[in-house]
Amino acid sequence: MEEQVFFMPRIGEKAPEFKATTTQGEINFPDDYKGSWVIFFSHPADFTPVCTSEFMTFATMEKAFNEANCKLLGLSVDGLYSHIAWLRTIKDKIKYKKMKHVEVTFPLIEDITMDISKKYGMIMPGESSTKAVRAVFVIDPKGFIRTIIYYPLSLGRNFDELYRVIIALQTADAFNIATPADWRPGDDVIVPTAGSCGAAKERMESKDEMRCYDWFFCTKKLEKSLINKKIIKNK
Repeated sequence: MEEQVFFMPRIGEKAPEFKATTTQGEINFPDDYKGSWVIFFSHPADFTPVCTSEFMTFATMEKAFNEANCKLLGLSVDGLYSHIAWLRTIKDKIKYKKMKHVEVTFPLIEDITMDISKKYGMIMPGESSTKAVRAVFVIDPKGFIRTIIYYPLSLGRNFDELYRVIIALQTADAFNIATPADWRPGDDVIVPTAGSCGAAKERMESKDEMRCYDWFFCTKKLEKSLINKKIIKNK
């Protein structure tokens, strides 16, 4: 019998659908998450130190993600009872970087069969054939994949960067701009490139708020307060 082949989903495609059992009950993805951004991420195994540090960090940042209209959804190939026991251990016993009594309230998917992991390309045999790597899929409110980030088993993720990605994507959508390297809210943003020679000439001669380094590279101010007002709840 030939092994079923899965192709990893790509940026700009619809997120593959699935139904799953989680620590917060049954879910139907992505239908249950319509209208929200989602960070769907995998981890190699329960009761492992790197994963424990990541889940504690995600849990302490969950409110900030939720205020940016982003929900968290985790997965590993462990079973539901292992998930529950591990999350209880984190809450009851683990103290790390001033974090303690951390309760993980976002869903953690049981994927013993590895069906979902394979559908999302989270199993990479060169790294491990029995554990998911540290994959991150950022999915928009319409169910489209907007960002994909992969880490090996040994490398813990940068959670400030994951939050930055959520804010940057929403800012680009809301204000029709792009964000430069290392952008943070309050930094200058990039104006879309001029689409004609006439527009390029006008842009270079313009005295408005844009700063042009050359015809194809122009930036403008975008106040952090405007971003917060448009994107962040309770700001």
